[in-house]
This record gives sequence, structure tokens and C-alpha cells, in this order.
Amino acid sequence: MIILYLLLKVCTVNGQDAEELQRISASQAGASPLYFIANEEAPSVAPGLFYKDDECKVRSGLKNFFTKIRDGKAVTVGFIGGSITQAEYCYRMQTAKFIAAACPMMNFKWLNAGISGTGTDLGACRINEQLLQYNPDLVFIEFAVNGAYAAGMEGMVRQIIRNNPATDICFIYTVLKDQISVYQKGGIPFNIQRLEEIACHYQLPSIHLGMEAAQMEKDSLLIWKGKTGPAAGKILFSEDGIHPVTSGGNLYAAAITRGFIKMRTTALAESHPLPQPLLPDNWEDAKMLDPMTIASFDDHWKRMNTKEHDFLKQFLGWFPYIAYSEKANSSFSFRFKGTAFGLFDIGGPEAGQLYIAVDGRPVKLEKISANGYQAWRANQSTGDEVLNRFNRFCNNRYRGQYDFVELEDGVHTVTITISAQKADKRHILGAEQLSDIRKNPERYEKTAVFLGKILLRGELAQNNTKTK
Repeated sequence: MIILYLLLKVCTVNGQDAEELQRISASQAGASPLYFIANEEAPSVAPGLFYKDDECKVRSGLKNFFTKIRDGKAVTVGFIGGSITQAEYCYRMQTAKFIAAACPMMNFKWLNAGISGTGTDLGACRINEQLLQYNPDLVFIEFAVNGAYAAGMEGMVRQIIRNNPATDICFIYTVLKDQISVYQKGGIPFNIQRLEEIACHYQLPSIHLGMEAAQMEKDSLLIWKGKTGPAAGKILFSEDGIHPVTSGGNLYAAAITRGFIKMRTTALAESHPLPQPLLPDNWEDAKMLDPMTIASFDDHWKRMNTKEHDFLKQFLGWFPYIAYSEKANSSFSFRFKGTAFGLFDIGGPEAGQLYIAVDGRPVKLEKISANGYQAWRANQSTGDEVLNRFNRFCNNRYRGQYDFVELEDGVHTVTITISAQKADKRHILGAEQLSDIRKNPERYEKTAVFLGKILLRGELAQNNTKTK
């Protein structure tokens, strides 16, 4: 009971425009270590005096988490989201420090499954490998500024509950600059409303992290976006309108501390029910798989261990190895039953283009985008002939990236072949990004693929062939 008291009382501690989407995409880089320590050097945050009743919706709360705290049992807390979660001081580290300081005798494990520039679609594919296999007691989910794709969000929720009905889940909503006016007028941003429907359906708690910052901006106490630092008497929230600097992250974390206090309970633990899905097309069936475990590669591919190559070490947290080839017409194939597949790979100067064949027939790729989700739809008549793995963010750098290809539901054989056709990389980079391609043209002449994972919506076919 003393530990519970300390936790509850301590005070130490969609409207996305093109420019914002570009900044989120540009943030994609490498992996962070999965495990982290609640850093003593992190700022201490306190609940403060801000109060708004709908900042935190308690619903079924965090009964299982608080029961484990009350019983003095070891606790594992996971965070999954985009770049705001991956970064050290956008909220995650301050939140962990608050909880750890409140329970100094507790044994905590902290998991950081944030990946910059990614949404709930990839989140639903990777949550099992990066969080659920470690059986977390509490999972914070943050994806509101990364598309807020509701079907992916529900897919994660259902996977968590199926993995362990005793795992508590808390939605946390970050915001963009253009959305703070919605809070200031007493509303809820539209993209967050979609996620709230899921939270209500599963009776999960949710916390709006940006309400206090929005009010402070309205009261001229905060600068939401600035480059030169705060003016006298004002807090700087961010430099780009999306990713909080430490002072902005402190405000986000303070909202979580208020939510924890509001959710305090002595109620007994109870399992989370798994009702019928709210969204029939939710991503409960999403998976992330090792390519050389499920696919058959020809002799031109090789396995490269990421820890053995300096330029790949930053991706070790996601990919223990990558399947690599730079040989035109080299290919790999796999079979599955489902509605979509994807590639989670590494973009860079050498990245090439891919032909895709489904069930023995070449397909074209039509771009689709709606409600925070982007993908390609395979068909026989409309769209691009290749899937280009090079983009404007590959200028003299390597970055994690992914794409999905949608298919008709069924059993499919997918064959992916490196195209001999080279992308116009100078045109893609643009006039302001030609320095490195002029200096190192041989890097950009390659048509390489650095494949880290294969993504699926569905199941492997029973007669799926295995790689050599």
C-alpha cells in the first residue's frame, strides 16, 4: 500500500498538411535500443495546476497495472509510436522517470518501440516482435500525428488483448500545430475522434497530451513553433511544430502524470474482454517476419549481419540481418493467404526498383491513400510498373522505410525482382540535393535492395517454400 500511495501522490517528477507529412517522413532514420533506463538526468515533471475534465478519459483504467504496483511485483512498461515516442525527451523518458521515482522499490523494465515516421499500419505488424513477446503489463500507444490510422490502431489493441488479457493499454494523443485551435475551441481533432471510438469500444483509458500546451498558447504563455528559443516568460514547445523540445515534452509528460492520478484505483485486477471488432478491416492479422525464414531467394542474394557493417549498425534494433542484392533480375518469392504484403527495408543512395508479380503475372501498382493510410493496390492495368525504393530522403543517408501492396483476399505467390531499370535519382533528389550524387555517382548507379522484414496481412500458406 505504501508503494501505491507513492505512485498516486508523488509530485517530483487529422489535419496533416504536406509540409508536416514531409517532416515526419524525413525523420525516418535508424533504430533505438529496445530496452531503456529511466534516466535520472531527465527532467522531473509534476501534475501542475492545469485541469480539464476530458483531458483523461478513465474508462476501465489501469487496474491490472495498479494491482501489480500494489502487490510489489515486477512491471514491464512498453511505449509504441512514432518519432515522438522514439525520441528521448518528447515525453517518454520524463514519464518513465515519474513512475520509477514514485515506486523506488519496484523493479521496472522499460521498452521503447517508437519508430520515427511510421504509423499504426507498421505498428500492427511489428508490435508482437517488439513488445508483446516481452509480455508487457502496460502499453502506451502514440500515433495520433502519424496518420492516426484507426484500423491499424484497433489491430494493435486486439493483438495485445489476445496475447495477454491482463495487459493494460493507454492511448496517448499528441497534436500538430494546426490542431491546437480545435482544443482551444473546446473540440477534439478529427483524427483523434476516430481513435477515441476505438478507446470507447474497448473501454481503454486515453490522455490528450496537448490540451495544456494549447491553452498556454492561447494565453500567450507558449510558442508552439520557433527556432530561436522562447521569448521572455514563454515556453518553447517545438522547433518544427510537431516534435516537442524538452520543455514541450515536459508538458506532454505532465498530462500523463495527471492521468495517472485520475486513474488511481484500489480495484482488483480484471482481464480485458475482446468484443467483436469495431472495424471489420482492422489489422489484427498483421505480421512482421524474417525474410530468409519465409521466402525463397535466388543465388544472387546474401545475408548481411547488421552489426558487422558500420552503415547498418543503426538498424540492428529492427533487423539482425538484411537480405541484400544489387544484381538486376535477382528475385525472391513467398506464398501467403491474405489481403496485403509489405517490405520493411533500408533506403539509401544505392536503392533500386522492384518488379512485382502475383500468381505468376506482373502487376502494376496504383497509389491509394485515405484516413491516414497509404499503400499500393496491385492490378493489371493502372499505375507504376515498379516499386521504387529510392526517394528524396535517401540523399547520402540510410533510413528505415516501408510500403504495403494490397491484393484480393486469397492464397497468393508473390515474386519480387530487382529491376534493371534505374530511377532518375537526380530528378528525385532535386536541384538542392545534388552534391553527394555528383561526388559519389557510383553509389547512386547501383540498383540494390536492403530487405529487413517481410510484412503480411494474413497467414503464411501451408505449402510456403523456405529459403535455401
